[in-house]
Amino acid sequence: MRLQSAIAVVLVALLGPSSVAADERSLLKAREAGVALARGDVDQSIALFTEVLGDKTLSNDRRATVFVDRGVAYARRQSLREAIEDFNQAIQLYPEYAAIYNNRGNVLLGIGAAREAIKDFDRAIALAPGYTAAYSNRAGAYAKLDRFDQAIGDYSKAISLVPTSAAALTGRARVHLGAYRPQAAIRDATRAVSADARFSAGYRTRAEAKVLLEKFDEAIEDYSRAVAFEARSTELYLLRGAAYLQGRSLAAALKDFNTAIEFNPRSAWAHIARGYTYALLGTFESALNDYARAIELEPRSPKAFAYRAWTYSKLQQPELGLKDIDRALKLDANSAEAYWARGEIHQVEGRSAAAIHDLQKALSLNADFKEPVRVLEWLGVNTRAASAEVAGAGLDGWRVFSRGRQYVATSEQYSRVKVDVEMVGKGEPRILEWDVQKGPFAGIGVLRFNVGMVETTRGAEDVEQIAIVDIQAGTVAGYETQRRGARTAELTWDDGKLTVTSADGTRDEYQLREAKATPVAAAPQKKVASDQRKPPAWTPWGENRRGKPKSLFELLFGN
Repeated sequence: MRLQSAIAVVLVALLGPSSVAADERSLLKAREAGVALARGDVDQSIALFTEVLGDKTLSNDRRATVFVDRGVAYARRQSLREAIEDFNQAIQLYPEYAAIYNNRGNVLLGIGAAREAIKDFDRAIALAPGYTAAYSNRAGAYAKLDRFDQAIGDYSKAISLVPTSAAALTGRARVHLGAYRPQAAIRDATRAVSADARFSAGYRTRAEAKVLLEKFDEAIEDYSRAVAFEARSTELYLLRGAAYLQGRSLAAALKDFNTAIEFNPRSAWAHIARGYTYALLGTFESALNDYARAIELEPRSPKAFAYRAWTYSKLQQPELGLKDIDRALKLDANSAEAYWARGEIHQVEGRSAAAIHDLQKALSLNADFKEPVRVLEWLGVNTRAASAEVAGAGLDGWRVFSRGRQYVATSEQYSRVKVDVEMVGKGEPRILEWDVQKGPFAGIGVLRFNVGMVETTRGAEDVEQIAIVDIQAGTVAGYETQRRGARTAELTWDDGKLTVTSADGTRDEYQLREAKATPVAAAPQKKVASDQRKPPAWTPWGENRRGKPKSLFELLFGN
């Protein structure tokens, strides 16, 4: 059928539309509308789909698909009311078409109606139980409602259906990120970019997770990879600039913020970030100009007032700074930036107790805010949460400690090894097994531990993970889901490589030791004519061939 349709397109181009039947012309016009939509010409696409809908001979199912396609075009134009109306029309004509519910759910999700969107995704999945996109979309809706367990479950289902889905893997990584599980986020984002090396969202997500772990250089590398595929993304330049800023590479940060403002001059946050960078560099006049522009763009944002207040403190004008802090706190009584800036002013003015109070308040409002930490540590205040051992969690010399939102497993026998234990459900972590390999994998250990219990549609499920530990190097090669309910991982050790088919639907390989060299017999040399020793000429078809290039028809249809 695809071949006939494609040939019909060629016939129309050669012979004209009068040579083709009316219903075929409608089909071709619908295809033309789809091409227009694919190249971004939304208005032309809508006009063409509307023409097709004027054909009264269309069957209900075909008319429904055209309504669906025009609804997608309306959604891309942000004409959301028209999009929903088209999806509603399609449902009346063809109520068993799962894609309609999936698309309408996406529009509802885009306008913030997550609960209504979930109902549509439920219907799509009921009609098509193998509908990968609907599982991923429902997972996104659950994530917006902070129902992380259900989101993880749906993304895992989508991944089990299509293990190489970069979108589903990145979606699950972002849920892990939102639940403060950076190692799990890195694991899934790495799988995503392995499946699709051009998937910028995967690199961005992995970079954000690395920032949480304060691996700024690695995060910058990933942001740079993402930028390579989205060269005009204001947000990516802002994120990479922020990573440079946290690593105190101020010149590089300034360059990224300049680029972000060039792409989007109306970004208030870009002006705030550049203003703060200018202030750190001592270029205070430029900093104040940027803050003023940010306030002009977003007069009700407390951040610009707070950062300008901090800058005034560096200019020894604390009274102006305190006025800006009052403005910021009136706009947002829980502004972490405002408490940080006031704490800095108290510190400059010699009011250490008041400074510590405000800086600790800022941290209580935003535990990931690094600026208050710098000042508190300068004042001699320990900002790192005290480690407390989790009673009864250890095994075979391993002990588990909690520190703030994190757990870590350590062993006195392997003092260089630290295993992050990220909880995915209710309960406390517990070491279950420590298995050190022998023979060709000597020096590799597998630590198995419980990471909580999650509620699913099948009931409560215990979740276990493993850490693959290279004892000799003192590092963790990777983390995997060992068990989730009745599903367990499969580990295959062979030729220096560990292959893990995880309980969460993915497959990973770890080259832990050098593979055995396989001797290869030398092939007999053939005498080659002198003109054949030259490298063949490059051809645009991706390989070197002799003879004439294939025709366009042959390239399209494989003949």
